[in-house]
Amino acid sequence: MNVFCFTGNLGKDAEQKFMGTGDSIVSFSVPVKSGFGAKEITSWMRCSMFGKRGEAVLPYLKKGQLVGVSGEFSARPWQNKDGQDQLSLEVRVNDLTLLGKKDSQIQPSNEYDQTPAPQKEKPKPSFEDLEDSIPF
Repeated sequence: MNVFCFTGNLGKDAEQKFMGTGDSIVSFSVPVKSGFGAKEITSWMRCSMFGKRGEAVLPYLKKGQLVGVSGEFSARPWQNKDGQDQLSLEVRVNDLTLLGKKDSQIQPSNEYDQTPAPQKEKPKPSFEDLEDSIPF
C-alpha cells in the first residue's frame, strides 16, 4: 500500500493542462516540513489531480491555501540543464481537503464581543404533547 498524507500551504496558484486525450491535469506544489530546529528541512511535493475532480477544485487552489493531501507517492529522477541528476517528489492525489483560508482572505470576527445574543424562550412541554408521541 502506498499512501502519503500531509498538509501545507500552496506555493503558487494551481495550473491546469490537458493531455492529448483532452483529459485535464491540475498541478500544484506544497512544501512539507520535517525535523525541527537546525535539522528542519522542507521538501516540495508536486501534486497532480486528474479529470473532473481537479477541475472542480481549481478555482480554490490559490497561493497560500492550506490543504490536506492524501495520495500515491513517487520519486521521479530527472536531469537539469547542467546534466545533474535531480529527484522530483510527486503525489498523485486521491483525496484533497481545503483546510483554511489564506491570511488575507480571513475576515475579522467579533469572536470576543461580550454582548450576549438575545435568546428566545423555549415553550414548556405539556402532558398533552407527550400523548401524541407515545406509540402504544
